[in-house]
Amino acid sequence: MERDFWRSRWRNEQLGFHLPFVHPILKRNLPGFELAADARIFLPLCGKTLDIGWLLEQGYRVAGAELSEIAVAQLFEELGVDPQPSEWAGGRCWRHAGLTVFQGDIFALAAAELGPVELVYDRAALVALPPAMRSRYAERILALSDGAPQLLITFEYDPAEKDGPPFPVPPEEVERHYGRHYAITELSRKDVLQSSLNFREAGVTRFVEVAWRLSPKRCA
Repeated sequence: MERDFWRSRWRNEQLGFHLPFVHPILKRNLPGFELAADARIFLPLCGKTLDIGWLLEQGYRVAGAELSEIAVAQLFEELGVDPQPSEWAGGRCWRHAGLTVFQGDIFALAAAELGPVELVYDRAALVALPPAMRSRYAERILALSDGAPQLLITFEYDPAEKDGPPFPVPPEEVERHYGRHYAITELSRKDVLQSSLNFREAGVTRFVEVAWRLSPKRCA
């Protein structure tokens, strides 16, 4: 999406995508990745998700990337901490203890700036981008994370019934973007239409949330 689109969503408090709870898919599936106690988890296009606070409470370190400065400021405010901002090539970097958020253009972020990560948790990034941008995004995530495992959430619905975001990403597209580097396992799928007011009001008849585990393929 255009940068101005997301900035305006935050400026106008159009935050239907922001969940007022920690995502159950994260709670349910994170133990299966068997991460070290202080592993570093990367959340692309993180917004001010409550998942970050929960991950920090579990002892993990968190890195995020987010376009909106409003979102990042609210994230740290709601966590009740004072970040130490500094500049980076794509915007401002906000840090406090085990949390680092790169505010600005994720496509300007370099792996050396991000640092090592043990897991990518993509809860709202791939689905936020229109088809023309998703291939470039997937390549960027692979480069930034050095092919780290991923917990990925996508949606499936009829795009003729409603335009995104979030956009539908069918299984074959997940395979197309990531199949060369990862073994892809479907963890769960659930029709969440009843809890998705905007989609119900638009006349969408099926709105399925799918969780994926992306495990790096190992060379023989």
